[in-house]
Amino acid sequence: MEHVAIMRPDWGFIAKIVTGQKRIESRWYKRKYPPWERIQAGERIYFKNAGEPVTAQAEIEKVLYFSDLTPQSVQKILSTYGEEDGITADQLPAFYERFKDKHYCMLVYLKNAQRIQPFEIDKRGFGSQSAWLCVESTANIMKSKQLLDSNT
Repeated sequence: MEHVAIMRPDWGFIAKIVTGQKRIESRWYKRKYPPWERIQAGERIYFKNAGEPVTAQAEIEKVLYFSDLTPQSVQKILSTYGEEDGITADQLPAFYERFKDKHYCMLVYLKNAQRIQPFEIDKRGFGSQSAWLCVESTANIMKSKQLLDSNT
């Protein structure tokens, strides 16, 4: 299985992933959404900012799951793992406010992160708001060169 994580460009996390400042990708949910329990060590994860091509990849080292979260447990997860998740100390209060009412958290440990030759994907069939795609192979969702050329 391969994965595509779609990131918020304004958070600047892809740059932190490839420099090693961000060694964990976290996902916070009110309900269990993919890749909850559909991701495992050894699989590949690709990263793209919303509205941009895929630009980075990493290998998944391990995954931690947290369920039945309370505001207190969200605070503990952020204080324990926030730095490895690329969140600076001054950003912690804002991230706490964003996540305090979530019920599930998934921490994906990354290794061997690197920039790659950018490529576009076709998200049709996944829903326009999907922030994570689980696919057999990213080759199955890559836009063809002909399609890319027609968009330039």
